[in-house]
Amino acid sequence: MKKITFLAILFAVLHAEVRAQDVQIPVDTTVVTSHRVNINGQRIDYTATTGMQPVWNEDGETLASLFYTYYKRSGINELKNRPLVISFNGGPGSASVWMHIAYTGPRVLEIDPEGFPIQPYGTKENPYSILDIADIVYVNPVNTGFSRIIEPKGEKKQNRDQFFGVNADVSYLAKWINTFVTRYDRWLSPKYLIGESYGTTRVSGLALELQNSQWMYLNGVILVSPTDIGIDREGPVEVANRLPYFTAAAWYHNLLPQDLQKRDLEELLPEVEQYAINELLPALAKGGFLEQDKKEEVASTMARYSGISEKEILQHNLEVPYNYFWKDLLRDQKGMTVGRLDSRYVGLDRKEAGDSPDYNAELTSWLHSFTPAINHYLRNDLKFKTDLTYYMFGPVHPWDRSRDNTGENLRQAMAQNPNLDVLIQSGYFDGATTYFDAKYTMWQLDPSGKMRDRLSFKGYRSGHMMYLRNEDLKKANDDVREFIQKSLPQPGTPATY
Repeated sequence: MKKITFLAILFAVLHAEVRAQDVQIPVDTTVVTSHRVNINGQRIDYTATTGMQPVWNEDGETLASLFYTYYKRSGINELKNRPLVISFNGGPGSASVWMHIAYTGPRVLEIDPEGFPIQPYGTKENPYSILDIADIVYVNPVNTGFSRIIEPKGEKKQNRDQFFGVNADVSYLAKWINTFVTRYDRWLSPKYLIGESYGTTRVSGLALELQNSQWMYLNGVILVSPTDIGIDREGPVEVANRLPYFTAAAWYHNLLPQDLQKRDLEELLPEVEQYAINELLPALAKGGFLEQDKKEEVASTMARYSGISEKEILQHNLEVPYNYFWKDLLRDQKGMTVGRLDSRYVGLDRKEAGDSPDYNAELTSWLHSFTPAINHYLRNDLKFKTDLTYYMFGPVHPWDRSRDNTGENLRQAMAQNPNLDVLIQSGYFDGATTYFDAKYTMWQLDPSGKMRDRLSFKGYRSGHMMYLRNEDLKKANDDVREFIQKSLPQPGTPATY
């Protein structure tokens, strides 16, 4: 693979370029730039490689090309001792932008300390990036970022089924990772996957796929705001698991009774968790046969813990939907809604009445700051010039969600590989992939309990993208850094039980 600096010709096209909708799609290119950043008071020199790397079929024909950004610390001679972190976001259909320029990378958004947009837009140094201890590659799956299916004019369109589904996604990305690791000589490096939201489904599946089909073994998997990863929690379990999140959101907006409100959040939540498991879950399991006095008692306790009235809880038969909670929590106090992915954010609807918000207040806020920043950063700072639209959210639907066994795949990968550890990170105010669901997923991941010492959980006082809050940006990166350092085996230590 040929590398050129931005002082030379920007794109070294190794195979061909294909015209689609009158925009040139670079198929196999690299652009390398040099930078420096101060992390925890230490100056770090690094290179940033932006590029397009193909996806091939078994006949060697190009099916797609994926856009990536690879940060490598300069002056490191022994790559076998240098961890590589492979980063994915979710959606499905979401670009890698979120963790790239707001979490682990060397540049982060210009936003206020709580994560809200400010102008002028742009990025700044990330003093907490994990680049001091690990190199990072941010990968954009097909139809996210600048990644595209390759469809030459006059030829039959590619089959979307080979990209857009739980198992198809994992299959082609494992092959892509093999190529990347080979090209950049990272086979000897300790390897980690980090995924956010649907990206946790992706990396959970990849952990086993890389072992079984590419013979590539990992040291760690980091699940940020995880989905259910195919682990069942339907019925009463799913309903009971909502309550701790309701408590956290109500606590943030100062809507709990004063005796609860004055307590620290992380001291209060374990009490609510225990109630959800030991009292609420058995009550919900009885359904319509729950005694009326017990039903009223449960509704009263739920109201105390949630900021929703006892009457409304009874009207919902103890099953308050998320949409209703987001619409109703601030209805009487401010006439506003709260965000789904981060309930610290508030929205303004056309009318106060209704069962769900008009829009996701947090997502519109995030797009406000992320979109201009990533488009400017890639083209101006990293010198990747293209007329392609950067898809924050790309066309990947319908998405085949059948046969999602990714949680079991992750468990199997851990069982086969004694060196593989898992870290879960969640924000308390996330109403889409709640922190208590994440804990439940962790508990159910290994029913035997024999690997529980290799599973860890960290919670944060923010939402789905906990790193947008500056205090949690530091804390979350420190937790990832500590996880990587602790999961690296001592030299010469055998991978055995």
